[in-house]
Amino acid sequence: MRDEAIRNTHSSVVSIMGGAEAFDADGASVTIDEALVAPELARLQAAYAALDYSRNRKEAYDLLNQDEMRYDDLVNSTTTWQDAIAAIKQEFPK
Repeated sequence: MRDEAIRNTHSSVVSIMGGAEAFDADGASVTIDEALVAPELARLQAAYAALDYSRNRKEAYDLLNQDEMRYDDLVNSTTTWQDAIAAIKQEFPK
């Protein structure tokens, strides 16, 4: 994420080595202004954290055989699939 923050705040940067050294298209060193990078890094981290529930839900959804669950619910007049989805949403709320 630090590399992304550097690129977002320093438009001339095309290459970053070790998160500390940055270079432009000509290979010249670009001085990294930490006063710009720090708040951008914090913003990116907050945006990533805000979507944590989404990543967790997707992981749980992927464990379900949803097509088969929906078919079985249709044939058996049950709500197994809906119940499973609701449980995942409750476990990982927005």
